[in-house]
Amino acid sequence: MFENLSERLSGVFDRLTKQGALSEGDVKTALREVRVALLEADVSLPVARDFVKAVQDKATGQAVTKSVTPGQQVVKIVHDELINTLRGEGDPGALRIDNAPAPILMVGLQGGGKTTTTAKLAKRLKERDGKKVLMASLDVNRPAAMEQLQILGTQIGVDTLPIVKGEQPVQIAKRAKTQASLGGYDVYMLDTAGRLSIDEELMAQVEAVRDVANPRETLLVVDGLTGQDAVHTAENFDSRIGITGVVLTRMDGDGRGGAALSMRAVTGKPIKFVGLGEKLDALETFEPDRIAGRILGMGDIVALVEKAQATIEAEQAERMMKRFQKGQFNMNDLRMQLEQMMKMGGMEGMMSMMPGMGKMSKQMNDAGLDDRILKQQVALINSMTKKERANPALLQASRKKRIARGAGMEVSDLNKLLKMHRQMSDMMKKMGKMGKGGMMKQAMKGMFGKGGPSPEDMAAGMDPKALEAAARQMGGKLPGMGGGAALPPGLSGFGKKK
Repeated sequence: MFENLSERLSGVFDRLTKQGALSEGDVKTALREVRVALLEADVSLPVARDFVKAVQDKATGQAVTKSVTPGQQVVKIVHDELINTLRGEGDPGALRIDNAPAPILMVGLQGGGKTTTTAKLAKRLKERDGKKVLMASLDVNRPAAMEQLQILGTQIGVDTLPIVKGEQPVQIAKRAKTQASLGGYDVYMLDTAGRLSIDEELMAQVEAVRDVANPRETLLVVDGLTGQDAVHTAENFDSRIGITGVVLTRMDGDGRGGAALSMRAVTGKPIKFVGLGEKLDALETFEPDRIAGRILGMGDIVALVEKAQATIEAEQAERMMKRFQKGQFNMNDLRMQLEQMMKMGGMEGMMSMMPGMGKMSKQMNDAGLDDRILKQQVALINSMTKKERANPALLQASRKKRIARGAGMEVSDLNKLLKMHRQMSDMMKKMGKMGKGGMMKQAMKGMFGKGGPSPEDMAAGMDPKALEAAARQMGGKLPGMGGGAALPPGLSGFGKKK
């Protein structure tokens, strides 16, 4: 979503960082471009103006730190200011859900993704925080809205309030409160009705429900694609109902990320979560510093490590680590890594989180590289016999023809896969020997958290500058994957969930 803004800003900063010393004129010119970039990304004018002014005040009187170029200093100031603009009060993603049963009221316009977000949040509370959750649909207007929440509840294993036809929203809210108290629930979530635009009837209904439930959190669900209109929606809801936080949905879309920047600044309410897709686990805590890093193309290593931790199986990783240390790396290991990559959002999803890789993903798209390649490579490995997977050295001409035909591919595709396997195998041997106790051991320990560091510590150990330099060295070329592309070396070594 932030691609457009990211591209514009990285262009401005590339020019700045190449200069040794910066004059005031340089800073002014750059900031003028930053303001245009913000406005084009749909950031509201007052917010863009305040943002640029704050950066200019800091940049003009700033003493440049040693060993940092003036351009890098400006990038740092813009980064810090972005974080200030996005940061709300308190811990992002933290919800006040003490004194059970705690009510959470979900409000917003129709089509913003309220019902799906309710289910995503319930799943998160159940799995991450170990809470017992009850969901209730108060949407008596939209056909099958209640059934939709019931189906989602079954999918994620969360209870929903039984549907009673003809009941009004306030009655349903009272019944949810009673059932939550009697059933020993920690949290009950009320999914209210939406309208196509804000009207008196909708507001009166939500106000009545609010007065009955007295919610601990009132979360406004807003479609990130609606741009500045989302900000007006938030202001209106806040003035009438009083919201405690915002959930932005469709942040994986191709809208302009300006609504997120404006929302926090205009309403003063924190963005607590962002929805990044249709799947029920596609809900992330809104971390201002990480989002700012992504906007400026600095990557998001912490999110990458967290994603790996969420999809990895500790014992599997332990076993793989021992194999890698001995320098063993066969086709089964390669298949695990390819499947792991697909689970973590494919090549594009992972690239977007790695420093300096943003531009590379564009080159990959231009070269026609996408996640189909990963699937094709897995198909080739599946076409081999057990013996061949365990010992790729067996593969001679006749076997290669059979395997390629079995996967519906060419022998040349199989040769590329084998070349990539050889390169990765060599790299594993080197990594297994490096450092005290082996670099691989440290990385794996961090990945599955068995007495290992947290994602933040782990990310701190992965120096973004070094990663960026590595990305540049690779020159946008990923060795071995159709047309010369494969997994960037730092991305292998992840296990796979059983």
